[in-house]
Amino acid sequence: MKKVLSVISALAILTSFTACGGNTSDQKDDTSSKTTTAAKDDNSAEATTAAKEDKGDGKKETINVWSFTKEVPGMVDKFLELNPDFAAKYEINVTNIPTTNNEYTPALDKALQAGGKDAPDLYCAEAAFVLKYTQGDMSNYAAPYKDLGIDVDAEIDAAKIAPYSVEIGTNPSGDVVGLGYQATGGAFIYRRSIAKDAFGSDEPSKVEEAIGAGSGNWDKFFEAAETLKGKGYAIISGDGDLWHAVENSSDKGWIVDDKLHIDPKREAFIDLSKKLKDNGYMNSTTDWGDAWFADMRDEGEKGVLGYFGPAWLINYTIGQNCGSWKETGEKDENGEAIKELDTSIGTWGDWAVCTPPVGFFWGGTWLLCNKDSDKKEAVGQIIDWVTLNCTKDGLQYMWANGTYDPKNPTKDCVASETVLNMSDGTLDFLGGQDMNEVFIKGNAYANGKNLTPYDEHINKAWRDQVTQYTEGNKSREDAIKDFKLNVEETLDFEAE
Repeated sequence: MKKVLSVISALAILTSFTACGGNTSDQKDDTSSKTTTAAKDDNSAEATTAAKEDKGDGKKETINVWSFTKEVPGMVDKFLELNPDFAAKYEINVTNIPTTNNEYTPALDKALQAGGKDAPDLYCAEAAFVLKYTQGDMSNYAAPYKDLGIDVDAEIDAAKIAPYSVEIGTNPSGDVVGLGYQATGGAFIYRRSIAKDAFGSDEPSKVEEAIGAGSGNWDKFFEAAETLKGKGYAIISGDGDLWHAVENSSDKGWIVDDKLHIDPKREAFIDLSKKLKDNGYMNSTTDWGDAWFADMRDEGEKGVLGYFGPAWLINYTIGQNCGSWKETGEKDENGEAIKELDTSIGTWGDWAVCTPPVGFFWGGTWLLCNKDSDKKEAVGQIIDWVTLNCTKDGLQYMWANGTYDPKNPTKDCVASETVLNMSDGTLDFLGGQDMNEVFIKGNAYANGKNLTPYDEHINKAWRDQVTQYTEGNKSREDAIKDFKLNVEETLDFEAE
């Protein structure tokens, strides 16, 4: 079978240093860094490569870092800043290629296969295609973390890494070859004012009760949708908001025993989508479209109660689209006008999070090391600092508490539950709610065993056919038949 893979793209008490990610060299407390944007693709059309200048007397060894955004390279810069002894020995050469137009993975594959001094030492993979590099046909290039000088099992246990993240990063031999720095377990992110009008309270416990939090089904959710409809509201913006929760709460993935498998929970999405459409429970927007963003600002057809998503959806999507961007009168280094978000208007601050009806995750970036790298120990120090170190000097703590970049003090949900328990997750955007309490639960509920390396293509084909049915353009039977035909013709997988 040809199996053509499409990966077209669409972030308590202090545990001891040695017990929780103690693989880095001495560090100092320094919160300066470059501004980074999590969970967003770099939309540059071409790859960019930048090597750090060697200002020392001796010749430095080069570590080649491959990424699809500026985020991880920025973290490596921070590591060098905090570890001058390490920075005296190594320089970083960054190759940054966007995932748009399927540019990143073919280039990465070619570089790994070619080997040599220009091959990646440290490389990144996102949820849409990470299984190709941890469990699929490119997984043989990934070095087990145990070969990087990392005490893997002990550090994962000490950091309490979300299980789904470990599952995804484990190769067929049972070795961990990749971990992420974010935890992307999902929650229901809702408007307080709409919840109070519809349910009589904006408290998370009351909203959880209304939508059937933790029930494992959508019965209460649709009862809530009917209540909201009576008040003139939509429960979600579009069916895509439901899809991510459905997709990643399924029991099995799209490919089982080398055949296309339609999990009953995923098949049920076609009926859930139709129900949302026919009953006016949504605004029928397309995720990542202008109308989807407009609903975040309460500028859509009907006011929308909420969105299903992880912490990055709060910080980098809803939070960036619920106010108004205005020029400050200043210009950046390129002469472009600097803008800031006016949070005095729109829906900023009118949000909260609660546990969803089903557990799921959405997105994330995993860090891997080339097994052929001759700098595995050095790469291991970087990976350990980013993914497992849960002291206050580690990336996890800085990321969770908004101290990584003082110019952009965003708090994010990190992979380590240990760090989340010792961090302040309160956000003004959420009316002072501590998001960590909800996302820790969401991370525990998430399942990483229902992914396949073919999900990006199959998901798109499925959603396209669901839309055709939902919009009344074809029958349910024809939509499913055409979906199966698409997968067979493009990926050579026959349906069960």
